Formats: sequence, C-alpha cells, structure tokens
Amino acid sequence: MAQSMAAGAEGAFPRAEPALKSRPAYQAYQLLHLAFVVAPILAGLDKFFHLLTNWDMYLAPAIANLSPIGRHGLMLLVGVVEIIAGILVAIKPRIFAYVVAAWLLLIIINLLIFPGYFDIALRDLGLLLGALALARLSPEFSS
Repeated sequence: MAQSMAAGAEGAFPRAEPALKSRPAYQAYQLLHLAFVVAPILAGLDKFFHLLTNWDMYLAPAIANLSPIGRHGLMLLVGVVEIIAGILVAIKPRIFAYVVAAWLLLIIINLLIFPGYFDIALRDLGLLLGALALARLSPEFSS
C-alpha cells in the first residue's frame, strides 16, 4: 500500500490515492498519526508553560529525589523529549510510535509508584495501546 501514496514533496503526511483514503484502516492510521504527533508536542510544550496543568505534581517523589536537576528541571527535560518524540513520529511513525509507547510505559510506571494518579495511569495505558496500533499500521501506510 505504501507504493500507492504519492511521493515527493508531500513531507511527513503524503497524499493518498482516493481508493486508499476511503479505507477505514487508513483513516484510523491517519487519526493515530496526527494524534501522536500533536499530543506529545503540545504536552511537551506545556511542561514549560503549565497552561494545562502543573506537570511537576505528576512526578513520583522517589524519582524526583534521584534527579540532580530537581523536579521542575526534570519535567522540563521530559518536555523536550516529548517534543522531539512528536516530531520524530511525524517523520517516521514506523519506528517512533514504538518509542512513544515505551515512553508512555515509563510514565505509567512513574504514576503507579505513588497513590493518587492511578486514573491517569489507566488513561496513559489507553494512549500506549493507541501508539502500538499506530506502530502496527505504519508499515502498511507510511513510507
């Protein structure tokens, strides 16, 4: 199927032929691809601005105590990693969707270390499964 996509100057989101666009699997791939580009970039940027939430509170104290750069410094580093991950998923979802899934697993482990955020860990499990679905669809639909 990847051969049926237009090549060239289309960038990270190549144009698909009309028959491909109507396939539910391709549409699911496009939704997941967009979501796993936009969400990590927005979440990463918000680590610097705290418009959505105070991200520092989601870092387990045991992990924060291990950091030589402190809780906030570590969350800023997390933000940079998330921005880079979103950009790399845009370019090569076949590989970097697995990286995002692994990153989400680390976030889930962090959230399970201390009580109060089990609901968010469950939400992140859903995101992890979505990232794995993107990774599995990518060989068929990405170049």
